[in-house]
This record gives sequence, structure tokens and C-alpha cells, in this order.
Amino acid sequence: MNMVDYDKAMYFTLWGQWDDLLVLMVRTEDDILSKKIETFLHAYHYGYDEQTVVGSHHNLIHYLEHAITQDTPVYYV
Repeated sequence: MNMVDYDKAMYFTLWGQWDDLLVLMVRTEDDILSKKIETFLHAYHYGYDEQTVVGSHHNLIHYLEHAITQDTPVYYV
């Protein structure tokens, strides 16, 4: 898991930079991340209703948050 890709995906998703998100989808070596981005972008461009697009956006953000927090080590002082 390349955390830089996940950080970039989160940034692009939150700021609505869909072109950059598409480039990341193509360039990342993480197949799961690529598929999640593809699912969202497909819903965004071809979605028939707003609920589908918002749900797909929420699912992508939820996945990214989960992936980022799971790989981050926790240090106790």
C-alpha cells in the first residue's frame, strides 16, 4: 500500500480535482484503490441521480479514511 497515493486520492477527492484523480487511478499500482476511484468517477460522470453520486463519493472517502488510519502506526508516550 502506497500511502502517498492514498493521501493524494483523499486530497483530490475532497477538493474536487477529478482530472488529477483520474490520472492517479491510472498510475497507481494499487488495484483496489484504482477500482474504488473508477467506481466513483463512473458514478460522477454517468450517474442518473444525485443520491448515487453522493453515495459513491461518500464510499470513496470512507475507504480512504479507513486505509489511511489502518496503516498509520500509533505511538504511545
